[in-house]
Amino acid sequence: MLRLTRWLLLGLGSALAPGPALALPVISEVFYDAVGTDDGHSFVEIYGAPGTPLDGLRLEGVNGAGGAIGPVVALAGSIPADGFFVVADDLAGGPTLAANADLVRNFDFQNGPDSIVLRSSDTVLDAVGYGVFAPGDVFAGEGSPAPGTPAGASLARIVADLDTGDNAVDFAVLATPTPGAGDLASVPEPGTALLMGFGLAGLGASGRRAQARA
Repeated sequence: MLRLTRWLLLGLGSALAPGPALALPVISEVFYDAVGTDDGHSFVEIYGAPGTPLDGLRLEGVNGAGGAIGPVVALAGSIPADGFFVVADDLAGGPTLAANADLVRNFDFQNGPDSIVLRSSDTVLDAVGYGVFAPGDVFAGEGSPAPGTPAGASLARIVADLDTGDNAVDFAVLATPTPGAGDLASVPEPGTALLMGFGLAGLGASGRRAQARA
């Protein structure tokens, strides 16, 4: 609730002045540390406009200790009608165990402090860094790092289609991962009235991700 309140207050302040519309697609949820083995459980969820092609885009891990790049996951396909595209880790000797997978690749993003970057050629479309970065570590996310997650929990945008440019504000830990689903704003670029309405709704209703964070 404190993180949600902080996001709403910052959003209300920024909404008083005009700003650019949100650039999609964005990384909307990351699950990198399962209970036990990560094999076949890990996923990265991307939110974007339905029909957006992902061919040529890639996800890159950036190691917080030294900045080494890897793994690199080549994307393919397009954003489905609901806007959520789930890139799932394959299971050695079998299909992925991640629900609602749209693309299955072999990858294992580290527990952090690390970053995951969504790129189109040399252009960074979005990035999330998570964990506690020491002086000298390489942070490749936006703003300040999002928290790291305990085993079995995921890191997800509070609002899947909104990006303030600060990972610490935009992301929260979910006790139960939710691949292929998320809370959305009504329009990509909210005005003050929308954010106020969202704040009232958030206080009076229990959204899927609010429940998971409780």
